[in-house]
Amino acid sequence: MALKRKRVPQSVYRRQLAARLRELREASGLTLTEVSEQIEVNQGSLSRIETGERGTTPVLVRALLDCYAVTDTELRDDILDLVRADKEQQKPWWRKYSTVLTPTRYDGYLALEAGAIALANYQPLLVPGLLQTEEYARAVIAQMRPELTSDQVDALVKVRMERQESRLSGEHPADLWAVVDEAVLRRVIGSPAVMRQQFAHLVQASEQPNVTIQLVPFSLGAHPGLYGPFVILTFPLPTGPLVWLENPNNSVYLEAESDIRNYNDIFDKLSASALSPAETRTHLTRTAEELEP
Repeated sequence: MALKRKRVPQSVYRRQLAARLRELREASGLTLTEVSEQIEVNQGSLSRIETGERGTTPVLVRALLDCYAVTDTELRDDILDLVRADKEQQKPWWRKYSTVLTPTRYDGYLALEAGAIALANYQPLLVPGLLQTEEYARAVIAQMRPELTSDQVDALVKVRMERQESRLSGEHPADLWAVVDEAVLRRVIGSPAVMRQQFAHLVQASEQPNVTIQLVPFSLGAHPGLYGPFVILTFPLPTGPLVWLENPNNSVYLEAESDIRNYNDIFDKLSASALSPAETRTHLTRTAEELEP
């Protein structure tokens, strides 16, 4: 399957705004060329606004709504609220860490994750980032990013901890459904003590009402998840879901309906074959006891 590489949208609000403006233009029967001529704005800029590649301003959006003959006050206010919300999300909490985030488009993922209401994460080798302890995260980042200084590793660990606080707690926590392979438990990262602490954290996290954790046991043999890790992000309607695939130098996202169906099908098969959440907690506890002192 060919991956569709795109610029990561800055926020879920921008994606919603782009879709609404495109729908309104098409409903008006106008082409981008005609709109460009009527409001005297570069056609290329209008096209990028409709694809979510760039933001816009309330002034320009009002001009577009006038051009599309949108008079419904509530609809106009809703669309202008999306413009303002997108502007606000351009000042994210993770911006101060930008120098260590940009190499893998991690900052782009954070923008998407911040707007998601649900995340389905499959991990064959590592504990998902939203469920890692500080010690486990530090060991993983230091080994996977050997070019980083200790200060940069510390910065990425802080990002990971702030992500957890932001998305799994707080006023509007996201639902997280994590399916992990048994290899995640058997690979000792950091030390046995770090792993025992990590297992205890997973058990505790799995008891939260918005967190589901399941284990795919070795006994299952080959399964669809062997292609690699992925995250399915679900957003408030009308924004459609995305699949995020992380790579060392050029992480990508997929939004085609066929890709979404494919990864949803894989995740459904994995969760159906995995141990139940209760069985997973038992397995985590037993594996922790088996670790060497």
